[in-house]
Amino acid sequence: MAELTFWGGVDTVTGSCFLLEIGGLRIVVDCGMFQGGTEWEERNYEPFPFDPKGIDYLILTHGHLDHCGRIPLLVKQGFSGKIICTSATYDIAKVVLMDSARVQEEDYEHWRKIWLRKGEKPRPPLYTTLEALDAIRMFGSFAEYNEPVELNSRVTVTFRDAGHILGSSYLIIQIKGGKRIIFSGDLGNTNKPIIKDPQPPEPADVMIIEST
Repeated sequence: MAELTFWGGVDTVTGSCFLLEIGGLRIVVDCGMFQGGTEWEERNYEPFPFDPKGIDYLILTHGHLDHCGRIPLLVKQGFSGKIICTSATYDIAKVVLMDSARVQEEDYEHWRKIWLRKGEKPRPPLYTTLEALDAIRMFGSFAEYNEPVELNSRVTVTFRDAGHILGSSYLIIQIKGGKRIIFSGDLGNTNKPIIKDPQPPEPADVMIIEST
């Protein structure tokens, strides 16, 4: 039996994060940062509504901040499973995460002085460059398009080209003798000069489609 919970990417287009539980297997698809104003960005400081220590896999569709920006937080809160993505997504995500950490550290130094003058306790950055590096070191399981990756004896994930940015993917999660689930990630357009067209999807029992 499979259970899907939406923990981001709903009510807003940012903060993509989905928890898929199949038997004892626990998979998080994307772990993005909330963006779009103070109301949404405050959600980045909330603890994850699931136990990161119990997650077996984090599967990343692509390297934009709203899909990968909270990975260092997931690691800080105890995630020690495997991160699976394409090699191009890794190349982009490591730059995005390091830049995100640098911006947060600079913002912290700026606001720290203001908070202290007001007698308020400064709030630390979501994560530091060292914590971003800790998360980046956990990448290492790189998928090729169209080649199934075995998660356990019953479940595989296949990456298809989403045509959004370099390395972007939509995911086909196949349960042996059971359902086929597709996560769209962000899909690109056709007839673009640099990025390939999105690969046509195959039939699925459940399809989770983002609006971006």
